[in-house]
Amino acid sequence: MGLIVQKFGGSSVKDKECLMRVAKTVTDTYKAGNQVVVVVSAQGDTTDELIEKANEINPRASKREMDMLLSTGEQISIALLSMAIDKLGCPVVSLTGWQAGFVTRSNHGAARIRRIETERLKRELDNNNIVVVAGFQGLNRFDDITTLGRGGSDTSAVALAAALHADRCQIFTDVEGVYTADPRIVKNAVKLDEITYDEMLELASLGAGVLHNRSVEMAKKYHVNLEVLSSIVNKPGTIVKEAVKMEKLLIKGVAKDEDVARIAVIGLPDTPGIAFKIFSLLASRKINVDIILQSIGRHNTKDISFTVPLADKDTAIELLQEKFDILGAERIEAEDDIVKVSIVGAGMQSNPGVAAKMFEALYDANINIQMISTSEIKISVLIARKDADRAVIAVHDAFDFNEK
Repeated sequence: MGLIVQKFGGSSVKDKECLMRVAKTVTDTYKAGNQVVVVVSAQGDTTDELIEKANEINPRASKREMDMLLSTGEQISIALLSMAIDKLGCPVVSLTGWQAGFVTRSNHGAARIRRIETERLKRELDNNNIVVVAGFQGLNRFDDITTLGRGGSDTSAVALAAALHADRCQIFTDVEGVYTADPRIVKNAVKLDEITYDEMLELASLGAGVLHNRSVEMAKKYHVNLEVLSSIVNKPGTIVKEAVKMEKLLIKGVAKDEDVARIAVIGLPDTPGIAFKIFSLLASRKINVDIILQSIGRHNTKDISFTVPLADKDTAIELLQEKFDILGAERIEAEDDIVKVSIVGAGMQSNPGVAAKMFEALYDANINIQMISTSEIKISVLIARKDADRAVIAVHDAFDFNEK
């Protein structure tokens, strides 16, 4: 058989019933003759509850102490799941991130994995144990606990699969795979059998919550055979891989991203270097900029609008206001009552008219487009937040996802 890495999120291990269901899935995989490494997140809303407890004590707690606190959530999960697996009669051992060999960089709250020292993992697997690993965490060069940030457990699982040369990395979620849109919004959304790394990376980056983009980047880099499937229903999921069979589908999915704010710098002097001054300033604080729109210079002035993550809006405005006189702008405007709706698909590269079809669907639904961004395999539009779900449904209905 093979070596399988399985990852289960917080909702999959939130209570006794869920834990026993996960334990059954894991032990069935083990009894089929596979070596199994399991990665789990903190139970349910545990991480949010821990953050709330920290805020009650000290809303400005250091990131180091926050990592010390938040890492306990996953440790509870691995111990309880290991107890459940043991109850089902299979040999098991639980390991924290550092016991499993995760060595990270030093930035608390958003650490990057430097390497995984696999000696302990391989020893436990050679002893025929199921290994249950705490996701989301590691140890830096100062022997301090670090956490990997949003989507950290997905990243932990893919990193383990890469380091151990696993035959497959299975990401178990509360849906049956990757859909053409959020099935909670679009009732006729279609589950995809396969999707490319690039398409999945775009969907993950544009708001599809099934996989985190860092994990997809890593899977692509190390050629990890990735599968997204349900932790509740025993059905085949969606395979994420390098190349998929040729299909007639122009696009693979519609995504909605609510984590976005628009900033406009109005009345800038129409001189060389202004864009550099703005975006180098934001880059100095590691603020990621997405959609950018610059107006044609008229009357010796121009406007530059761009989007940033919602959490970075206030910091971005403060930075721009600090340099307001140097930039020579008339004013700075900001808006967060917006969302980004996107379509993704490798098929649009060689098929004209995809953008027109998307824009026609939004026009028919009387939805105004504020900004547009395109690449070879995606088209994104910025619209009012109140129109978000209607836009996703309208755009999804404009394309035939059942055609093969």
